Amino acid sequence: MRSRISAILAALAMLVTVAGPAGAIQYGSPDGTGHPYVGLAVFQDSHHVPLWRCTATLLSETVVLSAGHCTGTDGTTAPAFAVLYFDGGPILNGNYPFDGSPCTGFTGYPCTGDATGTPHPNPGWNGALTIPNTHDVGVIVLDRPYTKTNGQFGALPAAGMLDSLASQRGLQDVTMTIVGYGVQLEKPTLISIKQRFIATTKVVQLRNALTDGFNVRLSSNPGSTSGGTCFGDSGGPIFYNDTNVIVAVNSFVLNLNCKGSGYGFRVDTRASLDFIGGFMN
Repeated sequence: MRSRISAILAALAMLVTVAGPAGAIQYGSPDGTGHPYVGLAVFQDSHHVPLWRCTATLLSETVVLSAGHCTGTDGTTAPAFAVLYFDGGPILNGNYPFDGSPCTGFTGYPCTGDATGTPHPNPGWNGALTIPNTHDVGVIVLDRPYTKTNGQFGALPAAGMLDSLASQRGLQDVTMTIVGYGVQLEKPTLISIKQRFIATTKVVQLRNALTDGFNVRLSSNPGSTSGGTCFGDSGGPIFYNDTNVIVAVNSFVLNLNCKGSGYGFRVDTRASLDFIGGFMN
């Protein structure tokens, strides 16, 4: 779609609506009410036609964190609106026909939800996966405050947090929690039940040609860890350990089967924090 290297974890989403067995955010389990501030975001064009879906995290009652490729152009189309759902799911379809029509007059998923807002990609996001610095972070500013999280929100990390953790403890000790609404089964048919899943994973690398201080490489191997990401998990949070501190957002995978490694764009860089902080203020 937007990546020449392979598949960005985005969307395809509006047409992936077949119900199926719970299998995971890739080897994970349903999150239930564990992260009420992590939601499913549907992006619409200027005519309110649904484009794609991603995962997003409330940082405050009005600021939501996601990926640049979710909030920005795919090279041809740029989203103008976002509709968010914070139910743990499964989120059922509304009466929208999924035929490319505008959402006018339709209710429920993917047209009306718990909150609405305006997407803002990082200015460096240009619709291409310019590895290693993809600028793949974005923000949604809500039209009205969303207050139904019991005061719980995702938190931003200290600058350089991942670098300090890697040097102090070693990569093998760094565990991450991933949360998202992505595809639960990718073969032979893409199956999505639009449900929030949670899993744990391990940091594999912070310094190679694909990371180089901008991305974090995570394991998607269920033999050594319990989780990984897939389509629709884009923009979802990568939490440090079992905290609410977001060190990266899910960005891209290297194959269409969502196997092997997944990559998150780091939030703990000074550039990412400055971009996000401009909306927090």
